[in-house]
Amino acid sequence: MTARFPLPLILLVLYLFSQNSFAKSDTETYGDIGAVTLPLFAAGWSYLNNDQQGIEQFSKAALSNLALTQLLKYAVHKKRPQGNSYTSFPSMHSSVAFQSATYLQKRYGWKYGVPAYTLASYVGWSRVKSNQHYSIDVLAGAAIGILSSAYFTERYKDLNIAPYANADGVGVHLAMNF
Repeated sequence: MTARFPLPLILLVLYLFSQNSFAKSDTETYGDIGAVTLPLFAAGWSYLNNDQQGIEQFSKAALSNLALTQLLKYAVHKKRPQGNSYTSFPSMHSSVAFQSATYLQKRYGWKYGVPAYTLASYVGWSRVKSNQHYSIDVLAGAAIGILSSAYFTERYKDLNIAPYANADGVGVHLAMNF
């Protein structure tokens, strides 16, 4: 079966470019590039590896992330720091970046997760630094992105190790995919 490139990613890229064609600083421009590069890399890596299951997981996470983030933007109706619109909460750039980073980490491991989370953190920082969002907007966007991929994404291959804690104690859950 041939992997298909996810339509939500194409829509996301068009949305981000349409919103930020005229960035005012290098920080904002590089943050915009990171917000587009992360989902392109995440979906592209799955596509190049013919990982149809991964593409489906990425698409579900991306769609739920985009829908919830957009819904909250209009439900909360929070004014941006510059005062130019009422779509500050939560940060779409941050939710997209952290959704992609979490997908990469959870699907392919920390080898991909560390650089992805580093870039996602820069994207979030750039939104505050360029006066597009408040810190709480970025944190909320990051949380939405992380949770959407954490819910839909499964490990690609090999051993999956996850710590857990509950009322009975703490431990490590080990799972092997064959």
